[in-house]
Amino acid sequence: MTEHEERFWKEGLLVAGVDEAGRGPLAGPVVACAVILRPFTKPFLDRDSKKLTPKQREDLVDLIKQNSLAIGTAVVDSALIDRVNILQATKIAMRRALEDLKHPFDVVITDYVKLEGINCLPLVKGDERSLSCACASIIAKVLRDKIMEHFDKFFPGYEFSKHKGYPTRKHRVAIAKNGPSEIHRKSFSLLREQSLFRTHQR
Repeated sequence: MTEHEERFWKEGLLVAGVDEAGRGPLAGPVVACAVILRPFTKPFLDRDSKKLTPKQREDLVDLIKQNSLAIGTAVVDSALIDRVNILQATKIAMRRALEDLKHPFDVVITDYVKLEGINCLPLVKGDERSLSCACASIIAKVLRDKIMEHFDKFFPGYEFSKHKGYPTRKHRVAIAKNGPSEIHRKSFSLLREQSLFRTHQR
C-alpha cells in the first residue's frame, strides 16, 4: 500500500494522504483528514479501510498517530454543502484539512478527488492503494461517527448514532415521519423528492 508514496519518498518528498467521510449521507457534515506519514513507513493495514469495523478503526487511530509527522482535520457542515454542492464542499474540507496539518508537504494523494493548484495525485480507490490515504480515511470516518453520535442526542428521532446519516430505510422512514432536521442536506435529491415524504406505513 505504499508503492505510490515510496516513489516520492525516494526523491526526498513528503506525502500528505487526504480522504473524506460523509459524501453519501442525507444528514450531517462531510469530514476530511490529511495525514503525513513518516517516510518509508511499512504498511500496517491488511484490508480495505472501509471494511474495518468501528472498533478496528478506533484501535488504529493511535497507531496512525505514532507513524505520522502531522495530522489535520476539517469539518464542513450541511449548510455549506447545500450552498456549494457536495463535491465542492468535499474539496473545501480537504483543503482545510491540509491547512490544519501546519506542516510542509510536497505531494497530495487523494481518493480520486482532484485538488486544483496543488501537486495532487488522485488515485482510483486511493484508500485501498495508498497507506497515507487509507489512514486519512480511517481518522475521518472515526471523527464523523463521533459527530453523528453527538447529534443523536440533539435529534433523537432519527437514530443518527446507528446509521450516521446514511439513507437507510429506517432513516428515510424517520424523515417521512418527522420531516428533515436542521442538519439534513436539503439540496440532496432524496430530500427534495416528494416520494420521500409519502406515508411510511407500506
